[in-house]
Amino acid sequence: MTNEDHVSTVLAQWAAERPDLDASPMGIIGRISRLALTMDKELELVFMQFGLYRWSFDMLATLRRSGAPYRLSPSTLFRSMMVTSGTMTNRIDRLEEKGLVRRVPDPEDRRGILVELTEQGRELIDTALPTHVANEEHILKALSKEEQRTLAALLSKLLSSLEHQS
Repeated sequence: MTNEDHVSTVLAQWAAERPDLDASPMGIIGRISRLALTMDKELELVFMQFGLYRWSFDMLATLRRSGAPYRLSPSTLFRSMMVTSGTMTNRIDRLEEKGLVRRVPDPEDRRGILVELTEQGRELIDTALPTHVANEEHILKALSKEEQRTLAALLSKLLSSLEHQS
């Protein structure tokens, strides 16, 4: 297996054209960007098997991992998923139409609502989750478990530093 990729070609071109410039950050950012796009395609193939998209899988998984009774406020959901409230409303509507979630009154706030995973939604996410995890393991198979732990730690450090800047 070769370590050459498209980004290596780009870096070599910049080295030839601008030897005065250290373009190595482009290597990291470019690879992360290309990996994200490639991985999204691989993940979507599994989600499609279950009639889901990435966003719908993420929403159902967020509700499922919140623990019984699998309810969250729309604002908690949209902060978790980094989308606007309008986008979140549309997504809740779409999942509600499919019978995967329902809106229920918030017992803590009589004006508020909570989004709750239905039994059908819980069964779907519980069925899709093992296939999703197996797919992620397949995507990462080029790395040893130790390399995966190292990469996870480095990515966590980078993400944490950027999230704390916001």
